Amino acid sequence: MTLKQVQAFLAVAASGNFADAAQAMFLSQPALSLIIKAFEEELGGKLFLRSTRRVELTAEGEAFLPRARELLAHWHSTTEDLRLRMALKKGKIAVAAMPYFAATALPSLLKRFKRSYPDLQIEIHDVVAEKVVELVQAGSIELGITFEPTALNGLEFAPLYRDRFVAVLPADYQTSGNRISWRELLTSDFITLQHPSGIRSSIEAELAKEGIEFTVAYDCHQLATIGQLVANDFGVAVIPSLCSKQMNDLGLKCLPITEPVIEKSVGLLSRPKNLLSVAAQAMYELALKSYGSDWPPQD
Repeated sequence: MTLKQVQAFLAVAASGNFADAAQAMFLSQPALSLIIKAFEEELGGKLFLRSTRRVELTAEGEAFLPRARELLAHWHSTTEDLRLRMALKKGKIAVAAMPYFAATALPSLLKRFKRSYPDLQIEIHDVVAEKVVELVQAGSIELGITFEPTALNGLEFAPLYRDRFVAVLPADYQTSGNRISWRELLTSDFITLQHPSGIRSSIEAELAKEGIEFTVAYDCHQLATIGQLVANDFGVAVIPSLCSKQMNDLGLKCLPITEPVIEKSVGLLSRPKNLLSVAAQAMYELALKSYGSDWPPQD
């Protein structure tokens, strides 16, 4: 059954003759007759009783008439839905982001996106870096924002910026300069995130390369908790520099770390771009466009 066959059936049923129905469909009468004939042959029976004066529905045609109207209405609503989605007037996009990015840079990016596409719904998953990769690989999320994975396994990664980790220190912490080494930092109790945090994994991997051993005094799930622990003199911590403002607001100071310097690329993780929905492509392009020396983008 094709859309044209359903439209032809409804046109003949409404007008009661082939001439008027053909004119309504902008077809010749022989062309319309062939469409109806082929339709009836496919169905295995007659839909119309033809006479010299009028065309009437058979019992089967009467039974099909309300269904045909439903089919056409459903077709129109479906095509309209698709048009709205293609025009970014309707739809939903799901984004997964590491918690530290979700709490700092993501709101600004989403605000820009909503200004351009106010009718789109946005679903946010703030999960650890490893879970971002899992969700994109599983296809349940189109766009992820995370550290660059060691293996892409068919996915694509578009870097947004490189984040350099910094030390978080109590306001009264005394240092010899405007930066601090790892060995000096680790003379204090160390606070960090629990596994499977990507921040924790990056710290461990880089320090292992340098042969630096460290003991974790406190580990927790949230960066906000780390900030409170440092503010209450439980120890020191290391975080991505993107979170520095969050820590400064608590009255803490953030310093660059040396020996080693830890940097990680943060970017967009997705399937190949041509497989993304129109909404996901729009978010992808906006994120790349928003990147700059003033990252995160200002409202």
